[in-house]
Amino acid sequence: MIDLVWLVPLIPLIGFIINGLGRNTLSKSLIGFIGSSVIFVSFAISVGIFLALGADANKSHEIFLFDWINAGALHIPVSFLVDPLSAIMLLIVTGVGFLIHIYSIGYMHSDEGFGKFFSYLNLFIFFMLLLVLGSNYIVMFIGWEGVGLCSYLLIGFWYTNSSYASAAKKAFVMNRIGDLGFLLGVFFIFTTFGSVEFSKIFPQAANMLPGNTTIALIALLLFIGACGKSAQLPLFTWLPDAMAGPTPVSALIHAATMVTAGIYMIARSNLIFDLAPLIQHVIAIVGLATAIVAAIIALTQTDIKKVLAYSTVSQLGYMFLGLGVGAYNGAFFHVITHAFFKALLFLCAGSVIHALHHEQDMRHMGGLRKKLPVTFITMLIGTIAIAGLPPFSGFFSKDEILAHVYLHDKVMWGIAVFGAFLTAFYMFRMLFLTFYGKYRGTHHAEEKIHESPKSMTIPLIVLAVLSAVGGIIGVPEALGGNHWLSHWLSPVIKHTGESPDHATEYMLMAVSVVGVLISIAIAYGKYIKQNHIPASDEAKRSVLANLSYHKFYVDEIYDALIRKPLDAISVFFYKIVDNKIVDGIVNSLGWGTTEASKGLRLIQSGNVGFYIFMMVVGIISLLLYTYLSL
Repeated sequence: MIDLVWLVPLIPLIGFIINGLGRNTLSKSLIGFIGSSVIFVSFAISVGIFLALGADANKSHEIFLFDWINAGALHIPVSFLVDPLSAIMLLIVTGVGFLIHIYSIGYMHSDEGFGKFFSYLNLFIFFMLLLVLGSNYIVMFIGWEGVGLCSYLLIGFWYTNSSYASAAKKAFVMNRIGDLGFLLGVFFIFTTFGSVEFSKIFPQAANMLPGNTTIALIALLLFIGACGKSAQLPLFTWLPDAMAGPTPVSALIHAATMVTAGIYMIARSNLIFDLAPLIQHVIAIVGLATAIVAAIIALTQTDIKKVLAYSTVSQLGYMFLGLGVGAYNGAFFHVITHAFFKALLFLCAGSVIHALHHEQDMRHMGGLRKKLPVTFITMLIGTIAIAGLPPFSGFFSKDEILAHVYLHDKVMWGIAVFGAFLTAFYMFRMLFLTFYGKYRGTHHAEEKIHESPKSMTIPLIVLAVLSAVGGIIGVPEALGGNHWLSHWLSPVIKHTGESPDHATEYMLMAVSVVGVLISIAIAYGKYIKQNHIPASDEAKRSVLANLSYHKFYVDEIYDALIRKPLDAISVFFYKIVDNKIVDGIVNSLGWGTTEASKGLRLIQSGNVGFYIFMMVVGIISLLLYTYLSL
């Protein structure tokens, strides 16, 4: 079964070709069936591969497809690596991806670009599968760039809206900044190890000592690449703007695919990062700062998708915090649970938006829990999961990261726990504003509110179940489990970090749960008991609330420090260097030629006697030159 892994990315690619070519001729029902079926077939094969790998004593299989580049010492094959890490990613990408495709059939049914949308989704899945299956950094990079291209196409899907098109360009440009770091890191990897193949790099790295400057540089460059793709400070502002795309795109990008690429790449390269403790510390600090900054911004947002977007940035920050303290298993565990509950939350938000005819402002919502019962119950489950209450999935993955952070640095743990409390508050704030109280929209809009079709609600129910029970794969020993995920990943991730004793773990869990419950109670008191509604955009706010509402003015700072100076330099080169100097030189040459020709053309008089005279002068000149040269 493992030998058939090449079919997993190939089948979505075939779906892309069929739907792309037939987007204007095939019916919407057929397009939706093809687009979803190809992902389901890939998922079924992925399940077979997962089971075969579990039964196989050899936990690493490299499937060679063909040679791509052979030039001197540079040998780059197109080959796939099937091991415990990539097998889990296959299930996440194809499983959650399939549910998002099914959901999209109902969500996008009235869109004129239905066929194009499904072809883009299939292509996105193809490149993401290429990224996670590549047995070397070059194949990974091809998938890495491919998902960047597809995110541009999907975020700007409604490109006739100029702000949406700008959001797509912003995502594309900011990701290119990170991608440059990744590519430079790959160059240094080749010069250091003489290969880009994981099977040749990691054995060499295992025999090296920590503190090597070149290894630290490689780790830093790879981390820069991860910062761009996984939206960490300072390259995080593209991700909230990615809400411009259709809601299924938000779920696909923010849950199971693109934003997890950076975490996957670092987890895959864990042996390299273990040799660069300074860079690991930088990763932890950046991750923690991102988690807190994004959580604070989410506290005051009024767009339901923006709240979830900043929530994604914050949760990604926790994953990087885990990677930075060496808790690779915990970070990857959170990737899995986050894929479940964040896909669920985005799709629930899409269900609300669909019911309210594209209204996204929570100030115009309220009282929807009886009108949208399935959406409400599933979103409640997703909210509890991300808040980290037991026994839902987010509790186990989040607390595993926090436990490792506690052993690493108590101050960082305190800040991280505070961020977890903020998460519970802003998520329940979103839930209360959306589903409780009275409906705050128009009476005409209220009459048209209805639950979403089954094509949208069934994926919600499946994801809600996974969000509720998904933590079972990582139940710690302190709670009677054996952490199946840690054992499964042990062939890939050797160093799992120090674990706290049971007493300490119980204490940390208690602090986390009590704090989360207090945060929920505060949100309940403010938004249910006091019926508080967020202020209008023009209203005056306190300094801290204003900073949060305006996202710490990061975009404005980038605009002032980067865009405007670059624009000024561009204007200078255009008006002075190009128009005055370059064009001046070219135009002067043209003017000089024209003026010279005006004088020289007088020689062409048509007088035969003058021509004979000039010929004699020429002959005499040649004779004089010959004589003087002797």
